[in-house]
Amino acid sequence: MYDYMKALQKRFDRQEHSELDKQVEYAQEELRRDMDAAGRGKLLRLLDAQNTLLVESKLMSFTAGFKLAWGMAKELEADGLYSFEREEEEHICHPAEQED
Repeated sequence: MYDYMKALQKRFDRQEHSELDKQVEYAQEELRRDMDAAGRGKLLRLLDAQNTLLVESKLMSFTAGFKLAWGMAKELEADGLYSFEREEEEHICHPAEQED
């Protein structure tokens, strides 16, 4: 199910963050210039871990939202699917019941 959720998220989560991407790139360039190799290595490991956490939390959030929507759909289906046409038909066929 994990792979399926990742595929669904990839399909539907298409947000662009071009301004944030530019800011991150600029900050990385500054840090590369100002830090020694050991500091850059530590920073890259920290950023990799942070990215991994972000990706996992986004997937968990997407999965939770999907499960919530799926549960709501199942609940609605169990109560009988709503039909505007059927409601209007009942309203027309049984007007006396509507006035009570």
